[in-house]
Amino acid sequence: MSWKFVLRAAVALAALSTAAPAQNQAPPAEQKNDVAIALVLAVDASGSVNNRRFELQKQGYAAAFRNPKVLNSIRSLMTQSIAVTMMQWTGPRLHVVVVDWMLVKDEATIDALATAIEAAPRQLFGGGTSISGAIDYSRLLLAQCPCNPARRVIDVSGDGSNNSGRPATQARDEAVHDGVGINGLPILSIEPFLDRYYFDNVIGGPGAFMIPAENYDTFADAILKKLITEIAMDRRIRSIAIDPNSPDASQTRPSSRASLTNSAKFVSEEPR
Repeated sequence: MSWKFVLRAAVALAALSTAAPAQNQAPPAEQKNDVAIALVLAVDASGSVNNRRFELQKQGYAAAFRNPKVLNSIRSLMTQSIAVTMMQWTGPRLHVVVVDWMLVKDEATIDALATAIEAAPRQLFGGGTSISGAIDYSRLLLAQCPCNPARRVIDVSGDGSNNSGRPATQARDEAVHDGVGINGLPILSIEPFLDRYYFDNVIGGPGAFMIPAENYDTFADAILKKLITEIAMDRRIRSIAIDPNSPDASQTRPSSRASLTNSAKFVSEEPR
């Protein structure tokens, strides 16, 4: 065997030994965007929500995101961006993602989100009202968000109290323990005191709040106020009640329905 052959073999072996690890290396992980909020919009599609009511919910969300005030709120954030997904929910195991996670940071992306919401068909039509199931599934979605959020928030809207699955308070408490905030938008068309139920059983986490809608026709106004408040929320905010048109500014838990309705109600920094 000539020394030239040995030299060629050694060079070839060295080349293989250096090239092999490069081929086996995993591709670099996709870089995640830093966002101020990862927001799950959990929309009620239970049997009490007829098609007209469902469309009013959907159009209300789309119109709210197209309102310049929402984009202005996003631009006021440190990251100037949020991540949003939308899901429909009914029973404990009946959930469908209808808008995948989207990064929202400018006119183009916020219009794309509004368009996606408008185009999303209704995919659930009954199966009970499981707010606890909606919260549990939303936590899974938050864990899958392709982003690095400063806050993780579940936004639950619906027209009924929890009547299927485990108690809403259990799901709420576990989510809060995991660092997730839950805000609510109860629609009072069917259960006039649903705002009290949401306040006591659904919302939770630092600065958690709700804004009730008297009916589906006022849903669009309520969701606009809610989104602006939600996006601009600072974790240091303590218990307050706000409504631009209401003199009520109580910093304690409301003791009557009158002090709940038409106001954004916040809970304290203490976990619930």
